[in-house]
Order: sequence, then C-alpha cells, then structure tokens
Amino acid sequence: MIPPTASSAIPRRSGALMMVSIVVMLAGCAPTPEPTPTPTAAFASEEEAFAAAEETYRAYTDALNAVDLDDPATFEPVFDLTSGDFEAADRQTLSELHAEKYAFTGQMTVVRFNGISSHSSFEQVEASVCVDVSGSDVVDESGNSVTSPDRPDMNPLRVTFVLSDGRLRVDRADRDPGTACSG
Repeated sequence: MIPPTASSAIPRRSGALMMVSIVVMLAGCAPTPEPTPTPTAAFASEEEAFAAAEETYRAYTDALNAVDLDDPATFEPVFDLTSGDFEAADRQTLSELHAEKYAFTGQMTVVRFNGISSHSSFEQVEASVCVDVSGSDVVDESGNSVTSPDRPDMNPLRVTFVLSDGRLRVDRADRDPGTACSG
C-alpha cells in the first residue's frame, strides 16, 4: 500500500466532513412528530356546562315541537340531541305514535331550568327542568285528544346530560316530584 500523500488525504477528509455535515443537516430537517393534544374539558366551568345543557334541552323541546308525526324525517333532529336508552325510548314512542296516525298539536315550553350538578370534567350534567305541556296535545285522526285528562300542566323533570362527540345530549329524564314548577 502506498501511503497517502498530504494532497490526497485532504479530499478524503473534506469528503468525510461534508458527509457528516449533510447527515447533521438532514437530521435537523427531519419532521418532528406531531404533539398529541392533551385532553381538555369541554367546558371551562360548571356554569358553562349548565348553559350548554340548557341550550341542549331547549333545542330538544323545539325539535319535539317541530315533529310532524306523518313525516318520520322530522324525528331526526330529536334523535340528534339524545343518547342511549333515552334516544331508544324516543325512537320507539315516535314510531308508535306515527303508526297510530296520531298528531301533535300546540307547543311545549321550558319554563324553568336549574343546573344541579356536574361530574368528571363536565362529562355528565344534571338539571331540574320544568316543562309547561298545557298548550300541547296528542290527537287521533279525528282530532280527539288521546292524552290523559289527568295529565298535569307542568312536567317536573330531573334530566341527565352526557357529553358525546364534544357536545351534551339528553341521556335521561325522569319525573321529579321534588322539582317545584309553580310560582
């Protein structure tokens, strides 16, 4: 082997240094992995969660008021605001009313909404709700009411909302005699 001369060693060293420089530069240009977002609460405060729950329940009542039992497509906005067993019960009830050829008349109105509690980063919210049903009815094809004459004008409810796809949905509503709806 012939020892390299000083002049032939210089290009080899420069070439090696150039390769190291290129590798370092390429490493600096490699894409950095995208940071994974830290899960955050959907609401900044309990008051915000209660306001969203109230907006959801009022939208749910409006969707029910807009249902035309002759047109099942009008049921979809109701289902979009509900979840779980509550949605299943609404689907069954509206389907049965449609099959009986009943109709809704009048309007229901939310007259009181009070947030009660929230749980686990506002993923569940509970509220007491008073719904005035005195101006609404369910009638048969002849226009005769099929609603019980003993039905009270006010419907006191304890409503549970759950967070789903970034928004609250009505998940449960139970009659609540402890909710004061008068005065």
